[in-house]
Amino acid sequence: MAIGPRLDIRQSQSLVMTPQLRQAIKLLQFNNIEAAAFVEEELERNPLLERDEYGGLDSPIGERAALDQREPSTAAQENQAEGAWDNGTPVRDTADAVAAETIATDAPLDADAAESYDPGGAGDGAAAPGGGSQSFDDDDRSIDDFAEKAATLREHLGEQLRLSFNDPQERLIGAYLIALLEPTGRLSATPAALAQALGTSVEAVEAVRARMMRFDPTGMFALDLRECLAVQLAEKNRLDPAMATLLDNLELLAKRDLKQLMVICGVDAADMADMIAEIRRLDPKPGATWDATPPAPVIPDVLMRPSPSEEGGWLLELNPETMPRVLVNQGYSASVLTRASKDEKTFLAEKLQTASWLVKSLQQRAQTILKVAAEIVRRQDAFFRYGVSHLRPLILRDIAEAVELHESTVSRVTSNKYLATPRGVYELKYFFTTAVSSNDGGESHSAEAIRQRIRTMVAAETADHILSDDAIVTTLRKEGVDIARRTVAKYRDALHIPSSVQRKREKAVPA
Repeated sequence: MAIGPRLDIRQSQSLVMTPQLRQAIKLLQFNNIEAAAFVEEELERNPLLERDEYGGLDSPIGERAALDQREPSTAAQENQAEGAWDNGTPVRDTADAVAAETIATDAPLDADAAESYDPGGAGDGAAAPGGGSQSFDDDDRSIDDFAEKAATLREHLGEQLRLSFNDPQERLIGAYLIALLEPTGRLSATPAALAQALGTSVEAVEAVRARMMRFDPTGMFALDLRECLAVQLAEKNRLDPAMATLLDNLELLAKRDLKQLMVICGVDAADMADMIAEIRRLDPKPGATWDATPPAPVIPDVLMRPSPSEEGGWLLELNPETMPRVLVNQGYSASVLTRASKDEKTFLAEKLQTASWLVKSLQQRAQTILKVAAEIVRRQDAFFRYGVSHLRPLILRDIAEAVELHESTVSRVTSNKYLATPRGVYELKYFFTTAVSSNDGGESHSAEAIRQRIRTMVAAETADHILSDDAIVTTLRKEGVDIARRTVAKYRDALHIPSSVQRKREKAVPA
């Protein structure tokens, strides 16, 4: 066998992820906010891209609605029809520009300047000499932009501290307590540790803390849950001995052992129900909701409505408010290429290819989302008509085979995408549920539908008839659902439904 260098030719196949392919895959997985932010970055980076402000106004609405996005060739024809372009902005005709700048000479030469009237002055809303405008017509700011910023929780407490304490030492202690405040409104440090850190006595710290616990919101600066609730009850003049005893036994209330609580507190069932209702009206974390920003509303990607035709069905369309629309400025590219250098032509060719690929990727993304959403609606038609009890089992493979896409593509399309339906706004992932087989050989049942059935059965319970997990299994099997007891227990825990023993304790004394 000869040993030495030699040249071999081998043929193999491999998947190469080009930058354009990675961009298309990334766009599929983006939600509407992320896709809009990505398009904004591309608009700033690429001079050949421009926002399509008028796209989609005349697009028809159907089961597979037309895309609110025009082809690049259409954009180029419109640009050429509108006139020459300079950085994407139409240039006015020279004659119009001269006419606009011509000064009227109809006034007599001996006219006094004080008696003349210039209709284009700053007093009439014209542009100021410095380039600004004295008119409010172009000001798109609202009154909310001038509203005073809401005070934070620490600023709110600091204002109360300055109004409640005059002694500098007490103000220093109060400021230190505000600085150590947790987001829930409690203090994790003990009074002894606070006094040692400030170099003062425990009594001085406790005196300041006792007054600050009455600040708005009431219950702040408490060391535990019992103290927080006790301060709120004392503020309402409801901290009687029976209520204080109930606060000392909150662990029994958590276990829902109401019979033992009635014995300890010395009250009957009606009084215990009133006391528990009073505690439920309190805020266990008074500082948690002060600085919390309200959750952003979910903006759906696909809109759904009933079809007005006699055949019925549903009509789907992409939400025009969330779908980014961009065009390729072919006219600007053609005008610049005629006088560009070699390096500039290379740069423009690269940007033109990137812009065309982005427009194509956005179109493909919109088509794929609409195609997948239409197939989901077709398979879950009973859910939209009759409710969650008719939700069918569905997996990614079913949709992928129907629309001829890969499962990973369907997974990316349905992630963080929302569908606005007559029953509410749902994430597309919501309609994919596991199947639970039927004991009579019929059609499988959706796990979400079974969970809804368990919730309905528990809600219909009475104090004399509490369903155990075995009783729920028996009822479901009579309805044709082949389910095990541990599965019922798992679904019940997922729904945050307590056990039958705890529910029986709750039903014994209504609270």
